[in-house]
Amino acid sequence: MIAESKKLIMRNFLKKEETSPLPEANTEMEESWLDLAEEEGQLSVDVFQQGNNIVIKSTVAGARPEDIEIAVQGDALTIRGIRHLDEEVDYKDYLYRECYWGKFSRTIILPYPVVEDKVKADFKNGILTITLPRLKQSDHVIKVKQK
Repeated sequence: MIAESKKLIMRNFLKKEETSPLPEANTEMEESWLDLAEEEGQLSVDVFQQGNNIVIKSTVAGARPEDIEIAVQGDALTIRGIRHLDEEVDYKDYLYRECYWGKFSRTIILPYPVVEDKVKADFKNGILTITLPRLKQSDHVIKVKQK
């Protein structure tokens, strides 16, 4: 289904048709998914461990630091932002269009609890790096007493 949709999109794009090549939604769930797909792009990320930290890296070309919002809620981290295209290009002038410009978001389920007030985010050369220190679990042993 996805491969067929991509072929249809590309075929219509090469014909430079103004009609939407997206398939019709058959259910309410499909309709909401198609609406979401048009509104926000999904951010690609790398997530890895580095010492006692979880590190998340993502390319966010076209975004400015002030346009990126990061939130940690429980075991989830959400990144939201906007990628700006500096010049306007008419739709009919594109030969290829693979880059996403506009709103994006990504929610990542964290593998470990983190120290929320110690999370750091750095932005350099279009790369966003988020460092999340792991919360140290206490090794408190509870002794069981017989009654």
